[in-house]
Amino acid sequence: MTDAQKFEAFLHNYQNMVFSTAMRLTANQSEAEDITQEVFLRAYERFGELQDSPSVGGWLKTVARNLSLNHLSRYRSRWSFFSEIARNEADDEAGEIEFASTSDVHAELEAGDRKELVEQALQTLPAPQRVPLVLFHLEGLQYDEIAEQLGVSIGKVKTDIFRGREALRRKLSLKLDEEPS
Repeated sequence: MTDAQKFEAFLHNYQNMVFSTAMRLTANQSEAEDITQEVFLRAYERFGELQDSPSVGGWLKTVARNLSLNHLSRYRSRWSFFSEIARNEADDEAGEIEFASTSDVHAELEAGDRKELVEQALQTLPAPQRVPLVLFHLEGLQYDEIAEQLGVSIGKVKTDIFRGREALRRKLSLKLDEEPS
């Protein structure tokens, strides 16, 4: 197998994990795609040492997380502005967003649909709530690590995670109440 074929196989093995990490943090498909591409450009530069490393998944996830946070910090001043617009639009058009319904027939399909429902609801949260929530629950970072990564106080992290959980709970309960029985 040539080096190009090895890297292509490597890319196929890890692309979903890297993309989902970026997507959860940025909530923007094109930005997540750009970040994923940047992660794999960096991996290509270090492919010789990464290809046989048992910790390559962690390295890729860390790079994806850091690039996503760097991207968001560049646009942090826009967060509140766009979050307010998105929140107002969501309030005005609450009935227009459609989520996948669950299937009572197959438990596996139901779990997949619920996961998709959570992912979609998560993407609608404003970045100041979504990012700490993803870092805590999906990336496994502690409050102090999140505070350091985002350059905010631990109290702000705790508040944002609490508010994010509450917003997510409201969004999910609304969607679950709308599902046909």
